[in-house]
Amino acid sequence: MNDDKGKKAKDLFLNGYNCAQAVYCAFCEDFGMDSAVALNAAACFGGGLGRQREVCGAVSGMCMALALKYAPKDPADHEAKAEFYARIQEVCRRFKEENGSIICRELLGLGKGACSPVPEPRTKAYYERRPCPDKVKSAAAILEQYFKAAVK
Repeated sequence: MNDDKGKKAKDLFLNGYNCAQAVYCAFCEDFGMDSAVALNAAACFGGGLGRQREVCGAVSGMCMALALKYAPKDPADHEAKAEFYARIQEVCRRFKEENGSIICRELLGLGKGACSPVPEPRTKAYYERRPCPDKVKSAAAILEQYFKAAVK
């Protein structure tokens, strides 16, 4: 596994990919997934699921990447599902502990209400005022640490 997934994910985000794509694609090739397929699979999770500001896309991407390694193969294996969901809850707990929430609108300091489906232009000002690059980096670093600890 390549080192410094946080940096890779942040670089992907800063190059225009959404938060979920950036985190997921930082890991996909390590598990034999084509990056073009991964980008498509994660596209809908940006902005807290299509800019609805629900679960942070970086968290969704982190969980998708975790699934590449740990998702249960047998849908009837309830023990494997429970172990997998415990892993998901653990990385989400770590993200929340480090960032204060796993909810996009809370991380952005937004109130409740309808969100436009139109993404904002990715300008220098956009990147400077948003916490997203650091949240993407955080999610990827948390998962990288999780994978390294699980190997030991």
